[in-house]
Amino acid sequence: MSAVLAEEASVPRAAARHDTAVVLFGTGKVGGAFLQLLRTPAGENLRLLGAANSRHQQTQPAALAERRLRERLDVGGELRDDATLLRALHASGAPIRVVIDATASAELARRHLEWLAHGCHVVTANKALIGGGLDGWRALQAACAQGVRYGDSATVGAGLPAISTLRRLHLCGDTTTRIEGVFSGSFSYLFNHYDGRQPFSTLLREACALGYTEPDPRVDLSGEDVARKLLILARAAGFPLQRAQLEVENLVPASLRAVSLDAFLDHLDELDAMIATRHAGAASHHCVLRYLARFDADGAARVGLVEVPASHPAAHLLGADNLFAFTTSRYQRPLMIQGAGAGPEVTAQALLGDVLALA
Repeated sequence: MSAVLAEEASVPRAAARHDTAVVLFGTGKVGGAFLQLLRTPAGENLRLLGAANSRHQQTQPAALAERRLRERLDVGGELRDDATLLRALHASGAPIRVVIDATASAELARRHLEWLAHGCHVVTANKALIGGGLDGWRALQAACAQGVRYGDSATVGAGLPAISTLRRLHLCGDTTTRIEGVFSGSFSYLFNHYDGRQPFSTLLREACALGYTEPDPRVDLSGEDVARKLLILARAAGFPLQRAQLEVENLVPASLRAVSLDAFLDHLDELDAMIATRHAGAASHHCVLRYLARFDADGAARVGLVEVPASHPAAHLLGADNLFAFTTSRYQRPLMIQGAGAGPEVTAQALLGDVLALA
């Protein structure tokens, strides 16, 4: 997708004027971190015209400038009205108008094409469109061919140059033969730290508190978040991969998949025995557990928990690091990208970088 923003694009200070107006959907952990970045020198020249959470919004300049905007929206404000936010953006007169989606809402992602069709650029951490059905992905290609841009750096690796690297290799005529790695900061954190001495559920609660998981951690544990990232990467490399082609291992017990979020969180300990058994099996083979994604050019694609030996690069990850390994016709020894792949601050930075690249 040639019109999609490159993650590593840099913007001269002289280019960052008040000619970029933005509205923000989602003021949770990532959106809140983005609001903080707007108060730094890197973001101070962007015009924030509106911000909204799932219930409330704010469009008044004085209120938008408050440092506690996120907290105030949590307790009150104008009732959420997306049409009002979009009207403010179009009425701004700014030559660069950007809708930022810092949510995980599939419903909101379905509106990305509408915003693009009305001449707004879209910058997003939401994977539901670009990592969803193939029809939606193809419609996105067509929309971006009309001159608007779609910033998706935050959808995979929290801004690590994974998507842009694959797109560049594909553009240069290189052929990707394998994509492999640990694409989930939450899974990375969980299995880098799990050693069998404390319950898996304890680590999962820590990951949730640190913002490494999706709002509902079952999105991570189900493998669907990793599956979407693999779809995004494969498509960036030129393969129109579909979800039905992926084998996905779901770590959520069947009894907890359809219950409410609160009920699931109350029964996290039901995961402990299964993970402990898998860990003991891996240790008996002098291996560790990692939740890996893998796509081969012959069409084989899987995401799931595997045992890896000490010689595997994924065995030595730290914290919530992601690891991407790309094997191509020119990089027959894999090209490796590794770094922090989760967390509100780095994800928000990826959003900001995509907005600034529009200048």
